[in-house]
Amino acid sequence: MSPTPNSSDTDLGADLSAHRGADLRAETFTERERLADLLAGLAHEQWDAPSLCTGWRVRDVVAHLTMPFRVSKPRFLAGLAAHRFAFDRYADAVARRDGDRMSDADLLRALRDNIRHPWQPPGGGPAGALSHDVIHGLDITEPLGLPSAPPERIATVLAHAKPRALAYFGVDLGGVTLRATDADIALGTGDPVDLPVKDILLTVTGRRPLR
Repeated sequence: MSPTPNSSDTDLGADLSAHRGADLRAETFTERERLADLLAGLAHEQWDAPSLCTGWRVRDVVAHLTMPFRVSKPRFLAGLAAHRFAFDRYADAVARRDGDRMSDADLLRALRDNIRHPWQPPGGGPAGALSHDVIHGLDITEPLGLPSAPPERIATVLAHAKPRALAYFGVDLGGVTLRATDADIALGTGDPVDLPVKDILLTVTGRRPLR
């Protein structure tokens, strides 16, 4: 391809990008619906069970997942400013507060009513929205022993993961290649370590140590 694409090249690229974005959004909506169906079957004590997020119960994770749907932009900016623009501290405070305040039914409704919400994390695009829901979905389903997202969906998250995003979790993959046994995806360079794709995502996001 020439360094300066012609108009047809540019148009094709835009079409493909839009198609990929639509596919990612569809996967996100499907994942939200899957998770809502699982949450609908939880007993009250399961909502209070510890999640994979340190210090968060299952209900706190759901509060966090639904925060973008429930908190207006002005409220978000005011809350962020009150926490000196430290997003992690603000998100933690909101998750714990709303997890305490909201009933099981209210939390479920906040997710169910927003399955097709267009929210995307700043700079993350459709892939960021899917990653957010799949990763936090695992935070809920793993400790409860519930089914996770299908391998193909998890592989999509890994395929779209940018090095900067993975670096956020501080996991060192030096010297190993994590190869999925149930999907066509591999991460890293070095000695091969074969794992289910779910375990790869849990490892690179710091949820599970590399054995």
